[in-house]
Amino acid sequence: MEQKTNTQKLTQPAEQSAAKWRMTAIMAILVAVIAVIAVMAVAGSGNRGTDGANAKNTSGEAYLNLWNDTAEAKEKLIAYVESVTKEDSADYIPVENRIAVFDLDGTLFCETDPNYFDYTLLAYRVLEDEEYKGKASAFEREVAGKIKEQNETGASFSGLEVDHGKAVASAFSGMTLEEFNQYIQEFKKLPMPSYEGMMRGDGWYRPMLQVVEYLQANDFTVYVVSGTDRFIVRGIVDNSPLHIPMGQVIGSDETLVTKDQGDADGLSYVFDDDDELILGGGFIIKNLKMNKVTVIAQEIGEQPVLSFGNSTGDSSMAEYVTSNNRYKSLAFMLCCDDTERENGNPEKADKMYSLCEEFDWVPISMKNDWITIYGDSVTKK
Repeated sequence: MEQKTNTQKLTQPAEQSAAKWRMTAIMAILVAVIAVIAVMAVAGSGNRGTDGANAKNTSGEAYLNLWNDTAEAKEKLIAYVESVTKEDSADYIPVENRIAVFDLDGTLFCETDPNYFDYTLLAYRVLEDEEYKGKASAFEREVAGKIKEQNETGASFSGLEVDHGKAVASAFSGMTLEEFNQYIQEFKKLPMPSYEGMMRGDGWYRPMLQVVEYLQANDFTVYVVSGTDRFIVRGIVDNSPLHIPMGQVIGSDETLVTKDQGDADGLSYVFDDDDELILGGGFIIKNLKMNKVTVIAQEIGEQPVLSFGNSTGDSSMAEYVTSNNRYKSLAFMLCCDDTERENGNPEKADKMYSLCEEFDWVPISMKNDWITIYGDSVTKK
């Protein structure tokens, strides 16, 4: 065996020592990195903890700064959220059961200018859209004419809600979901008739958006449960300041088929690789009143604990949420009592105040509770 030289004998321990030192340094760095990650994880969990305990990030005062301090509805909402998100509270609600349902028109979004978003959309499609108005059916023109008369005179027509749903389904029949959404996006760019500085798609009540964000910060799951066509609501929500998944948007429904399906029943037709979903032209259900309760049970599968609405069309939803609930629950109702900043209706607002007193709902005054409605850049004409 070859004998090691003196130089080799001297350098080998040194090399071994250097290698050992490098390994020790690497291990120290890894430990330090892991420690930093652990600290960041703990800090991050405090920002959105399941018990809503971090006041800096989840407090109502931090989120609801467009609400007047004297607003009783604000006080009741904050007290409620604080009581149900603390694990040591008798009212504690587990995260998976923190479900809030919101109506859209008149609750989150401008209700009438001069009518509902989906009513004005149909009237535009049938009466103004140069590419379609010549193709509109007699029924569609009749429904659009009623909407136009309602806008101009305030006339009321029995059954218009369902007829409107049928006319929407037929007037947009054959469009893909993407085409329908793009049509809505373009309509949203048209100016609001009653306001300066606001487009059709900008009519969000900013204080109510804060409510949604406040609830989400405290681990509530928020659903929109609207009487408006589901795909129209999705179009309104798309590219908007309301940040909820499309799967949490519920509305009135119309049929869907594929381009190649024809008259074949869905049970006997197989979707293939060149198919595309289109609007089928058939109306299914108007999601108002008691229908809101049934669709909540069908699609959510849990009894919500918070309800936000603005009309008798939301009464059943409010009562469902607050009746025989295993958890502490509340229902809020917006009252359209502001005629300076919004297209208010004092008579309708007074009726809702009376209903709130009768059913123990919490009224929200658009006039007295909110610092702004649409933002300072928007003014009513």
